[in-house]
Amino acid sequence: MALPVLARVGRPRAALPGRPPVVTFTLIALSALVLLCGPSFGLNPVYGTGDARVCAEQRYEQRWGAVPVELLERHPLTAGQLRALSPATDGCELLPTPGKSPVLSVLTSLFVHAGWLHLLGNMLFLFVFGPGVEERLGRVRFLLCYLAIGYLATYGYALAEAHSDEAVRALVGASGAIAGVLGAYLRLFPRARVTTLVPVLLFLPLRFPAWLVLGLWFALQWWSVRAGGSGVAYLVHVIGFATGWLIAWAGSARGSRRPT
Repeated sequence: MALPVLARVGRPRAALPGRPPVVTFTLIALSALVLLCGPSFGLNPVYGTGDARVCAEQRYEQRWGAVPVELLERHPLTAGQLRALSPATDGCELLPTPGKSPVLSVLTSLFVHAGWLHLLGNMLFLFVFGPGVEERLGRVRFLLCYLAIGYLATYGYALAEAHSDEAVRALVGASGAIAGVLGAYLRLFPRARVTTLVPVLLFLPLRFPAWLVLGLWFALQWWSVRAGGSGVAYLVHVIGFATGWLIAWAGSARGSRRPT
């Protein structure tokens, strides 16, 4: 699930890291590698071409994505549940995945993306906002928070959609975890200036404070949740963003206390 917001370019000066953001770049590289090896990018001959590749992509996402019903029931979808899903192409049969671990599927789903546009949309945000948060939290804490937020956002979405049609559809993409990075960035660097391309102004690059850019982004996600019907799991973004902000807030509050 790509983050459907205004494009950002450049890195805020206030958040320039003093050392290479190894974790951020590693997460980006792993996500790109998974896309290149999977069926979505279309370069791996193992998955075929045309309708065969489209079918393979749906099976791949169902195998490695996080499915809300699987998370709540703690077992993979049955053959009957899979038959109820709409096939990506005529004659495409979704196969049972008896060895799939629903808990681990949340982790794998964070590195699976539905095409290169989906990947670029997510990784752009991680590239811009990840280094500052990684520098402030430290590499280990940043990685643990990234993964924890991804899990919390995915399970939160599963609970919210437990009785909807979305409960049997696979979630793929790192947008929940990356939304958490945005939330943490807003708490840690609210006054940092971010270069933003504004579509309504013919994509004129303008610099705005992070609190304005990310605040508007969050408001857009919340409005999209209320509007519904787009096929994008905006609630994952909302949960991830709020969780990232709270984690950064809790860390800042604890760090500001003086020993007595």
